[in-house]
Amino acid sequence: RRTFLKWSGVTIAAVATGCNSDDRLQPTGQSPLGTGLNGAPVSLGTGDVLVLNFAYALEQLEAAFYSQVIATPYTGISDEEMTLLDDVRKHELIHRDFFKAALDSLNAAIPELEVDFSSVDFTDRDSVLTTARTFEDLGVSAYNGAGKYLENLDYLLVAGKIVSVEARHAAAIRDLLNPKSADFAGDDVVDEQGLDVVNTPADVFAAADPFIVTEIDTSPLPTT
Repeated sequence: RRTFLKWSGVTIAAVATGCNSDDRLQPTGQSPLGTGLNGAPVSLGTGDVLVLNFAYALEQLEAAFYSQVIATPYTGISDEEMTLLDDVRKHELIHRDFFKAALDSLNAAIPELEVDFSSVDFTDRDSVLTTARTFEDLGVSAYNGAGKYLENLDYLLVAGKIVSVEARHAAAIRDLLNPKSADFAGDDVVDEQGLDVVNTPADVFAAADPFIVTEIDTSPLPTT
């Protein structure tokens, strides 16, 4: 499992490094987005920027979660589990930083989000891993649902690579919860056609909202 996840991160890091500040998602000249200052909700933007900020928000959430998991390991965590979860953390940091760099090149990145994990008992294995499963499953369905709205093919390619890594995370977490079972591809995440479940961006944000304190204007998010 560890090697499987390790090389996933290396691949995404290489792609992210290849995207420099000259890359553009849409025509230049776009004004900076709202930052949530003075009581105004954070704006996600429009077009490709909207999709990238949507993904960036989710990656911020995941990166913050796994950073807390590693900073305060749950009771009885094994060396294997610690290593695996730290690998996942590193991947999520790479994903987060990739989106920030891409959006910063357009002066369009949303700010660092304030998150709330008070519903998670970080001392309890089941609480941590169940939340991790929720985030990973949500991430896979999020990329699957939002990818069709990306117009820039370069970023669509990277999104496709990232969602494959998120799916590997989901499978690994599910195996920790129920070892050597079929849960890694359970019928709650894989449909009758053998495809991953898809959720709309609006539905994904609604599911993630309890963990995000920062007020975000989600009205532009696609509902189909």
